[in-house]
Amino acid sequence: MPRDKSIRRGAFGRGLSLTLAGARAGGAFAFDGAVRRIWGDESGNSDRLEREAQRFANRLGELKGSYVKIGQLFALLGEHFLPAPLTRALHGLEAETRPLSWRHMEPVFQEALGAGFSALTIERRALAAASLAQVHRATIDATGEAVVVKVQYPDLADLLDEDFQAVVRMLRLAKWIPAGRDFDSWLNTLHQQLRAEIDYPRELAVARQMAAGLTAHPDLNDNDVEVCVPTFFDAFSGAGCLTMDYVAGFRAGSTEVAGLPQERRNALGRLMLRLFFVEVFDLGIMQTDPNFGNYLISAEGDRLTLLDFGSVVVLDEPLRRALCDTIVAGCQGEEQALFDALERLGCLPADAGSHARDTFRTFICNLLEPLGHPDTLPPEYLNSAGEYCWGRSELINRTGRQVARAVASREFSIPSGDFAMVARKLTGVFTFISVLDAEFNAHDIVAPYLQRSRSSVEQAVSGRRSRRRT
Repeated sequence: MPRDKSIRRGAFGRGLSLTLAGARAGGAFAFDGAVRRIWGDESGNSDRLEREAQRFANRLGELKGSYVKIGQLFALLGEHFLPAPLTRALHGLEAETRPLSWRHMEPVFQEALGAGFSALTIERRALAAASLAQVHRATIDATGEAVVVKVQYPDLADLLDEDFQAVVRMLRLAKWIPAGRDFDSWLNTLHQQLRAEIDYPRELAVARQMAAGLTAHPDLNDNDVEVCVPTFFDAFSGAGCLTMDYVAGFRAGSTEVAGLPQERRNALGRLMLRLFFVEVFDLGIMQTDPNFGNYLISAEGDRLTLLDFGSVVVLDEPLRRALCDTIVAGCQGEEQALFDALERLGCLPADAGSHARDTFRTFICNLLEPLGHPDTLPPEYLNSAGEYCWGRSELINRTGRQVARAVASREFSIPSGDFAMVARKLTGVFTFISVLDAEFNAHDIVAPYLQRSRSSVEQAVSGRRSRRRT
């Protein structure tokens, strides 16, 4: 099978390239004289740091494949907690990858599909391409059904762990990321997420689990907008490929979606927020990558289709409970309950200082601003009907600036990987709604979950008291 150099490079050359880039960036830090400056402070040798960060990101882009995906994940999960020059540069890796030619991809499809290859007519031009896979439209010859086939680039599983460790070593050499046990937990979460992205049998199972949960959920079946999961085809899916029905639609940032009536965009925004609460509070299954490419909106704006399930995580009960309690305590302003939930999330040690506690409290309260009661919403972000204007609020930019100031302090605590995933998910949901330029108050969506959680806590407390009396 021929191999294109875009798919795979020699490990020695790849590692050497990163070593040189990391050493150069490390020199930039030494010249700067204080690593803490990049953790939120734009003073000092910022221009040179920006250049070195961009050079490092460019090198990852040139090496392609898993290196690009690793850089994307660092940007995705570290947006508010890693140095600003680094995340700005790595976000540049999020653009779609140039697809490989059919000459190189045909044998990859043949190997991944096996006998199924001859049962499909596959378009030679790629529909989309990313760092780990390529997507082509196809037709099932026997039925005429239109489908899309996502095929994983070869050799990725063998290279993934090695490449991840190489990037981590170089980022540490360059002092872009700190050494320490706390940060190791964050890196481990990121590494697990990366492995999940290439586990197609897992992705297929999770997609079906989510489809079943969403279809049966009452909060998602009595709305102006329908939420959908594509149908997957077992006969054309396996360890290296996934095949699902073809769905037409547009991304949230498209001109077609921007042209929808305000009421329809409001309905889409409300559904996106409701979907987040259903995922975390009810299903315990959360899509952690709210990239616009993972959602399609129908031309009429009456259907939202979920596309990518590689970044879906299944939340174990302690984690799910801690996440729910964090959101509830933040919405209700219950400070001690919030700190307790953050400790269970691994964000705050029991002996955390006041600065760390204040930082997380402020971040969460600011981020949850749109979920508050209408009487508490900032009047400057409301329309004439008293509805929150998500686009005008610039909520994510304001929250990001607050975090950037906080991380400059030596007392800042690196958040757990689990917290980083949820923070990114929620900021992504809010960004999605903001790009829709939706206008609505969210408290009525949140209120049932707050009441249910409060009732659950009260029942647990009552149960403990009864057991003590007996």
